[in-house]
Amino acid sequence: MIFLFVFSEEEERDKFEYIYNKYKRLMFHKAYPILQNHALTEDAVSEAFIRVYKNLDKIDDPDSNMSIAFLMTIVKNVALTFVKREQKWNYDEITEEKESGINIESSILDEISASEIVKLIDELNDDLKSVFILKYAHELSHKEIADTLGITENNVTVRLHRAKKKLSILLEKEGYVNE
Repeated sequence: MIFLFVFSEEEERDKFEYIYNKYKRLMFHKAYPILQNHALTEDAVSEAFIRVYKNLDKIDDPDSNMSIAFLMTIVKNVALTFVKREQKWNYDEITEEKESGINIESSILDEISASEIVKLIDELNDDLKSVFILKYAHELSHKEIADTLGITENNVTVRLHRAKKKLSILLEKEGYVNE
């Protein structure tokens, strides 16, 4: 990847290079199962790093689990956008995709795009969103999430329940489900 980015400080450049060198393979391995194409995956990872550059200020500690979750979420979302753009994705397969871990009925997935799902998840407050992403996008156990966030396992369970309930309300509000 050619670094055409303009950094205001050397520290920013160093942080970006560190993230790039440390996580480019991991990001590739996250995107490839979604895209099933080497060249598209390389393009998706490059696009993801452009987004990382634009959001570099959101990464305090590149080695933290939250930063890794952030990077994996970015590359996954870019890959899903590529899939949609290329019209290669059958949304029924999302429910079978272990990568996402989010169980949404296929009838809903026929009506809602991945970007709309991401927008709904973004509407969750940070406490709920971080637990939800760590659980379903990164498949961490309740104990791992609790250790990562410094909360109890019971609190993880409560936050996951609240996140699912809020997403259900948002899906209903958007007209995707009728309860």
